[in-house]
Amino acid sequence: MLVINSDSVKKEAVTSYGSTKTSIQWLISKEQGAPRFAMRLFTLETGAYIGMHNHPEEHEIFILQGECNLIAEDGTKTHVKANDVIYMPPDEPHGYETVGSETLKFICVIPLLEK
Repeated sequence: MLVINSDSVKKEAVTSYGSTKTSIQWLISKEQGAPRFAMRLFTLETGAYIGMHNHPEEHEIFILQGECNLIAEDGTKTHVKANDVIYMPPDEPHGYETVGSETLKFICVIPLLEK
């Protein structure tokens, strides 16, 4: 068993995909001994953006705080907010842009793919 406080986990800036004002914390990953899944905490400040991208792994997302537009490949925006849950299928292009005045925080769980 492992118990940690998320405040003790290093925040790393997210700059890929033209992202701005965004950080990630790898709360649980292979480093902690997890064989199948990683749990990450994303923090997006007011006015933050994560550009369009896709991944071979699915994403399960739980919005903890704030709100944003989830951007689809065709430019369609879906508004999501605290307590919303998102399933992002593998290889589906997506992006995020914060809206409102509150910092956005979300948990994102991904499978750890074999390399």
